[in-house]
Amino acid sequence: MAGHVRLPGSLTAPPEPDRPLPPVAVTLPDGSVVSSEDTDFSEIVSAALGRRVTLEAAGAPQPTLEEYWPDMAELDHQETVTDEAMPVGTFFDLASVHVLTTSTINRLRELYPQGRFEVRRFRPNIVVQVGDDVAEFAENKWVGRQMQIGDGAVLDVTDPCPRCVMTTLPQGDLPRDREILRTAARHDDVNVGVYAEVRQGGTVRRGDAVTLT
Repeated sequence: MAGHVRLPGSLTAPPEPDRPLPPVAVTLPDGSVVSSEDTDFSEIVSAALGRRVTLEAAGAPQPTLEEYWPDMAELDHQETVTDEAMPVGTFFDLASVHVLTTSTINRLRELYPQGRFEVRRFRPNIVVQVGDDVAEFAENKWVGRQMQIGDGAVLDVTDPCPRCVMTTLPQGDLPRDREILRTAARHDDVNVGVYAEVRQGGTVRRGDAVTLT
């Protein structure tokens, strides 16, 4: 996408329970850093992005996000931007956790061998390696079930995870590839992975066993 700009940002200190979030530091394309405490923060970031933006705290009665739909016949909308509702009090798209299996990655590779289907294209929170690792959309069958990870964490699997044009954009050495999204649209209703909510918190470690109930 021509003119695509990324502005890395991070909190200036660890957040603490029941306290306001610390300021956000954003790195601009020229390497300089601007703080959300600066009075002209919005103007500086807007100029860098080429569109008017503001930084808001979570907690609006009904936050929304803008979703761009590329011109693809397989999608519900073409070449337009829609407003999508977000969970109240958050800045998550639709849920707090995105789970993806290696089986789904294998299935997508099978359907479109020329494409580079890699986990980093989809940015899941959790990647599950299914035991037999067959090529199928395995996690679609998990919706409505609970997933326990390791000794304590429990997730409620709520919905399939619909994907957008972000999955087609170049990142690192991955090329721009609109067929990535088209493949998901043609074969799994634009879904790649599932959404989940945390029922019980816990520590999750690489290699932990996953159990479905």
